[in-house]
Amino acid sequence: MISARVHYACLAMLELASHPADGTPVCLREISDRHGVPGPFLVQIFRSLRTAGWVQSVRGSQGGYRLLVRPDDISLLEIAELMGFQDTASPGTGKPTSAELMLQEIWEEMSRVSREVLAGVRLSDLAERFQNGEATMFYI
Repeated sequence: MISARVHYACLAMLELASHPADGTPVCLREISDRHGVPGPFLVQIFRSLRTAGWVQSVRGSQGGYRLLVRPDDISLLEIAELMGFQDTASPGTGKPTSAELMLQEIWEEMSRVSREVLAGVRLSDLAERFQNGEATMFYI
C-alpha cells in the first residue's frame, strides 16, 4: 500500500516538474489547494525533499519551491523510499505453516512487482503526460 505521505510527495514533485523551467518557484498553498494536501503535512514533506537536495526553497512574497534535480533523474521509487515506503511484509507468527509460506511468496512477488513498476516510472514521464493533459492510466 502507498501511504498518504508517499502519494502527496509524488504529487508535489510532479507539480514542480510540470512547472515551467524558468525557475519560478511554486508556492505550497498552490499545491495544497490543487490537491487537498494539508499545509502542515506538505511542509514536512518539503523538509524531507529539501534535505535530500531535490528541491530548493525560495523566500519572499513570490517564494516557494523549485526543483533542483532533472525530472528524468528521479523515479517514483526514489521518491517513495525517501518518504519511508516499505515493502509489504507478512506478520511473523513463529514457525510458518504451509499456508503462511504460500502467502509469503505472494507478498514477496507483489513487493517485487510494485518496486519494479515504481522504479520504471520517471518523474519526467509523468510530467510530460500531465502537461499534455493526459489523465489516463499509465502502464509501463
